[in-house]
Amino acid sequence: MSVPSVLIHRDPDVLAKAVAARLITGLADAQAAKGSAHLVLTGGGMGTAVLKEVAATAARDAVDWPHLDIWWGDERFLPTGDPERNETGAREALLDRVDVDPARVHSVLGPDAGVTAEESAERYAEELRKAARPEDHGPVPSFDILLLGLGPDGHVASLFPEMPAVHDERPVVAVHGSPKPPPTRVSMTHPTIRAAREVWVIVAGEDKAGAVRLALQESGPFQVPGAGARGRLRTLFLLDRAAAAKIPPGLTRRASP
Repeated sequence: MSVPSVLIHRDPDVLAKAVAARLITGLADAQAAKGSAHLVLTGGGMGTAVLKEVAATAARDAVDWPHLDIWWGDERFLPTGDPERNETGAREALLDRVDVDPARVHSVLGPDAGVTAEESAERYAEELRKAARPEDHGPVPSFDILLLGLGPDGHVASLFPEMPAVHDERPVVAVHGSPKPPPTRVSMTHPTIRAAREVWVIVAGEDKAGAVRLALQESGPFQVPGAGARGRLRTLFLLDRAAAAKIPPGLTRRASP
């Protein structure tokens, strides 16, 4: 797994704009090399802000949207269209504004599909398996870019500290009793996250500075799930200054103007 690099931006607005520009370039480069790309989205305030910035710039046309597979690192187990679903926010911010191929937008099934959370997780794992190619050497695609947020408790996706999902080796799991509502979710696991070529952890806010420090200090991923979020080729912690406030001296870091 790659060693994390840290890039620090002035404030959340600058961070969202910088990540959006980096994302457009990364996807365009991956598509130029292979003809298509796989992107894993995250929810939350910063995840949605980045997608809004992508939608707002003319540079978004550098991405070949019909040849992009879109996944979610986790989803709230709620009906399709519910405002609390990560997919709903992503569609409003970006996906309904670009020419994505509906067949390549891989939604997590909700209860309105007549499935349990466990069945939804199994179906998503099967969809991932079908999308994987022999060169991926595993049950999921080698995602080109996988986006994550980081909670004040150190959680990523819906992998919360000291909960069973953190230990699970299956590609996707149902999560019950989430300490953050809603209580039932579907989440990729650490092995699936670590299958990505690049993992970008996007964090803003002073309340998350302690979690950032622990995630970068290689804390145990059972206690700090963010410490287990690493890409095969590159891991970026993309932070605003407040979120970076507690990073110890000596860790790789670069400040923007």
